[in-house]
Amino acid sequence: MAPPSAHRRPRKSRALLIAVAVGAVALIASVIVAFRPGGGSGDAVSVADAGRAASAGSAAVTPSATPSSTPSGSASASASASASASASASKKATPKATVAKQPKATPKAPVSTGSLAGRIKPGVTYSGVATFYDAGNGDGACTFGPAGTVMTAAMNTADYETAKACGAYVRVRAASGASITVRITNECPAPCRVGQLDLSAEAFAKLAAPVKGQIPITWSLVSPGTGEKLAVRYKTGSSRYWCGIQILGHRNPVARLEVRTSGGWTVLPRASYNYFLSEQGAGCGGAIRVTDIYGERLTVDGIALRPNVVQATGVQFAGH
Repeated sequence: MAPPSAHRRPRKSRALLIAVAVGAVALIASVIVAFRPGGGSGDAVSVADAGRAASAGSAAVTPSATPSSTPSGSASASASASASASASASKKATPKATVAKQPKATPKAPVSTGSLAGRIKPGVTYSGVATFYDAGNGDGACTFGPAGTVMTAAMNTADYETAKACGAYVRVRAASGASITVRITNECPAPCRVGQLDLSAEAFAKLAAPVKGQIPITWSLVSPGTGEKLAVRYKTGSSRYWCGIQILGHRNPVARLEVRTSGGWTVLPRASYNYFLSEQGAGCGGAIRVTDIYGERLTVDGIALRPNVVQATGVQFAGH
């Protein structure tokens, strides 16, 4: 029988070998844990478990290759937070595409449509009735004097509009299809209604038998061809201290009359009898500027201050 000391030495050698083996197994387990996806997670085999497996003489345990569906542990949470922060930073860093606003197109100058017109506007058809009266020589509230034609009419007070309708040419149509063109030279007070024209008897007869007395009509503003030129007349009693100025022979309704004064062009108010008045005499006897409802301005100079004398000019408004 061998002495006791001879048996103890081999036990120490075996213990040492076991310890080395345990350490090796532990080292291998830690390397496997470190390099597996989601290292440090709860399903990793601990060093102590590996040691116990080695002590039992078992082979090293291979950790499960199937990772957990939900990352766990501080390393995964940190990585997730880092990825989230990175994505957030990426969103903030990428500017949104900005569509530059296009400048609004500058509108073209509007086509002249009678913007200075009053109630009677070009391009508009009005409805009413036609009656007739004995117009005599065609003179009336517009104080043009004898008309030289029987194709005239008186405009109802509303559409007469303080003489703005004076001199306007309107095309009148009856339900039968008959039509005529008349010039406004007078005003028809009540009981004439809005839209109503009181025609000369001769003009009415062109549309219907006078026995009818009244017929429904439509009418609209026109700008007829003419070889006539504008004329200017100072009212009786005019002087350098007060004057009234009237425009005759105009193709289109007159919207404004101005006189040149030391301060520039001065607009004169219009009286219901169709004269433009300079109550203090400013501009009387000087240059005159006339504007029609379409905005065309004609300047007339050299008109003498001669009351109640018709003075011709060489200008006329354009047709429309």
